[in-house]
Amino acid sequence: MAQTSRVEWHGKQILAATRQAAVVGLGTAAEHLLQVARTRVPREEGILELSGVASVDTTALTAAVSFDTPYAVRVHEEMDWHHEDGRTAKYLENPANEERSTLRDLIAAAIRRALS
Repeated sequence: MAQTSRVEWHGKQILAATRQAAVVGLGTAAEHLLQVARTRVPREEGILELSGVASVDTTALTAAVSFDTPYAVRVHEEMDWHHEDGRTAKYLENPANEERSTLRDLIAAAIRRALS
């Protein structure tokens, strides 16, 4: 007795859903990193902290977190400057390294949800 099976392939829809989920996951990850970085940004008046932005390039599937003041890079790189407790230079680089697995998990979770 012969058995037959039928398979329907919805590759384009799956790819589209996966790509959209990746955009969502990247946005969630970038927002997470921004929130962690804001807890470390050296603060005098709060301007640098408030300048932080998370963004996603949906075409390139990349995310970015940036702080936009004329002194943001200098404050980030000056290791010898004194800051309040918990506030430090490398306020973006260190959290990005420390949170790497969490960021990856946030992106993966969004993709898994789309495929389930």
